[in-house]
Amino acid sequence: MSAQKRTMKASTKKRKSTAPKAKPKRTTKPPAKKRASVAPKAKRTTKAPAKSAPPKSKRGSKAPPKKRASVAPKAKAKTRARKSKPPVRVTAVPTSAPKKAKTTKSALHTRICDMFGIEYPIIQTGMGWVSGASLTSATSRAGGLGILAAATMTFRELQEAIAKVKSRTDKPFGVNMRADQSDIMKRVDLLIREKVKVASFAQAPGERVIKTFKDAGVLTMPTIGARRHAEKVQAWGVDAVIAQGQEGGGHTGHIPTSILIPDVSAAVDIPVVGAGGFRDGRGLVAALALGGAGIAMGTRFLLTKDSQVPDHVKQIYLDTKANGTVVTKAVDGYPQRVIRTFLIEQLEKANPLTRFPRAALNALSLMKVTGTSLPELIEEGLAMKQNQELTWAQLAMAANAPMLTKASIVDGRVEAGILPTGQITGVIDEIPTVAELLQRIMAEAEATLERLGA
Repeated sequence: MSAQKRTMKASTKKRKSTAPKAKPKRTTKPPAKKRASVAPKAKRTTKAPAKSAPPKSKRGSKAPPKKRASVAPKAKAKTRARKSKPPVRVTAVPTSAPKKAKTTKSALHTRICDMFGIEYPIIQTGMGWVSGASLTSATSRAGGLGILAAATMTFRELQEAIAKVKSRTDKPFGVNMRADQSDIMKRVDLLIREKVKVASFAQAPGERVIKTFKDAGVLTMPTIGARRHAEKVQAWGVDAVIAQGQEGGGHTGHIPTSILIPDVSAAVDIPVVGAGGFRDGRGLVAALALGGAGIAMGTRFLLTKDSQVPDHVKQIYLDTKANGTVVTKAVDGYPQRVIRTFLIEQLEKANPLTRFPRAALNALSLMKVTGTSLPELIEEGLAMKQNQELTWAQLAMAANAPMLTKASIVDGRVEAGILPTGQITGVIDEIPTVAELLQRIMAEAEATLERLGA
């Protein structure tokens, strides 16, 4: 330690002696002067306590480590505080699960849910003689959109059916009509007065009907079977369309549902509801994936406990296989999918001359059942011929479908009637309530989305 002091003294002496000579150079280095002035003070202060002080002073000069040691815990505290953040991030992982659940719900909450005011994007179609007040109100109560089949009702029956539905539920529902009925505007006014949410049509209604409904706030939704039909009715102002593929029951087209839905949804801006071949949640997800905004089902709703179809007729549907249906024009001149029965085979074998008398008798029967007068029947027939470009033979046969359907669906005389159905009947094996059906479809749809990682 004495050797160090000597060297330090020698250095101070040298600095003092060299200071005058190196003035111009050292003026640029004020730290040298500070070190010279500070160094003696440091020695004097350290010399006062004792000789052992210098080591302490040196260690004291290394005092920052002590401060660092005191700072280190703070630094560690900070780092611990930072390490405490990952648990927050970990706790954020469970919160992501509800987000996925919300995504699932929003994926199933489509445009028609908001448009029609329904909980689920599921529609029960207006099947003649099947979709009465019971089935329609049950569907709307369960969260879907029930639709009354008014085409086979008299005006008075339609009034009573609407009143029954409104007495059983306050949820939105619809009414299916034929645009070529002689009293169509009278029925339009009834729907407007009763504040019915949706008016659906088996075929495109006229522009006058659409405009009248639109001005009154009633939504219109026709069923179409081709892209060009969807483009046409959208230009007229309809709010949505049901695109029914060839798998559907009753009057149907030639294009499969899986081809029709994406083709139509790409062509129009309005919501497209898929129909034909749907029965469960997997089908609902498939329809949404194809560009649809929901599904419409007929046969699946027919085979519920809320349907008024006789039980022994429902059993025939359950016993029918997927290849047990046929699309035929023998009933009324239009392609119609029905269960293959002995009567259908007889109709297909018959020639037009033998079909015509039967069709004429059915026309008279339909006139009595629906309360239509002969002049009204003629007027309605002329409108059908003009709007649908029917031949006189087809016009006479047009009464076949509703009357033959009534014979089996309402009267239970299967041997004397026809059984309209979708191909989906071949894979249905039970009869739930409507509420059970809709809850199951939505649960299956959510499970399907989760399985797909959506």
